[in-house]
Amino acid sequence: MDVIRLVQVTEQPLDASLMQSLVADPAAGAVVTFSGDVRGVDHGRQVHALTYEGHPSAAEVLREVAEQIAAEFDLIGLAVAHRIGELQVSDAALVAVVSTAHRGPAFTACQALVDLTKAKLPVWKHQVFADGTDEWVNCA
Repeated sequence: MDVIRLVQVTEQPLDASLMQSLVADPAAGAVVTFSGDVRGVDHGRQVHALTYEGHPSAAEVLREVAEQIAAEFDLIGLAVAHRIGELQVSDAALVAVVSTAHRGPAFTACQALVDLTKAKLPVWKHQVFADGTDEWVNCA
């Protein structure tokens, strides 16, 4: 079975439990899950609305990120998904899950997956605050 079980950029809500089940394996002694969720307050300002916009290449870039992490770490399973479109406070925007034989490599690999995704994925966040101001994040 392929180590990469799911790579997805979607407008649908993300299901961390489903993603965990995709990387489950009898050989896995550790499953580490990261869920990056929409905050209701950012830098002291109340978030009123939030939208993620993705470049058409986003799914391809996320696949490349997953392949790089799979090549660098001794993984049993990997699943990663990023949401685009309108999100609500507490919705998951990014979920990354890895399984390995032991906990140390699982934590390290999951952190590397999240960090590389954040560094490379062409997805931009538009936040509108309760006071009417707005900002774009991760936008060149």
